[in-house]
Amino acid sequence: MTAHSTRSPSDDAASGSGDQKPVEQDRDYRVQDYIQPLAFPAGAIVLALALSTVWNMAPVDAFLLSFLVVTVGLQGIWAFLGHYFKADMVAALIGWPAGNPFQTEIAFANLAFGILGLLCVVYRGEFWIATAIGISIFLLGAASVHIRDIRERGNLNPANAGGILVTDILTPLALLGLLALRYLL
Repeated sequence: MTAHSTRSPSDDAASGSGDQKPVEQDRDYRVQDYIQPLAFPAGAIVLALALSTVWNMAPVDAFLLSFLVVTVGLQGIWAFLGHYFKADMVAALIGWPAGNPFQTEIAFANLAFGILGLLCVVYRGEFWIATAIGISIFLLGAASVHIRDIRERGNLNPANAGGILVTDILTPLALLGLLALRYLL
């Protein structure tokens, strides 16, 4: 989860603010603008390997806990910070208009999931299941908005079509797959 919003320009049009297109940027994007969100899953994998090899945690538990703490917890806090304190910059990276107060709502949704992810260190069992299902619904919903914006407006800005889109899809798949391995098999 990263700094991204689930509100598209078409949502603004539906609310009567006019048909808006993705915001064009004056600058060239850097590779890191597209791949930065991939650092969180990479960090989760490194942590999981350490938990399973150094601390002898069962591999499925190690990967599930690591993904919950890093890609839900830390990435959620990171997304909150971006949407709340750098809202206009994040909007520009997504390719959407700045100044939308809806980003504050997204900031607090990311903060809520971030805290839930971090609490997975303390709470286990059904808490992990609820956290994984909740964030999966949120992220897959965000991915559908990003894909729609790519199809309808050609919005290939980094925080719409870059690493964030990849993590919005792969994080839920990883979490739900790990839950299935842990609780169903």
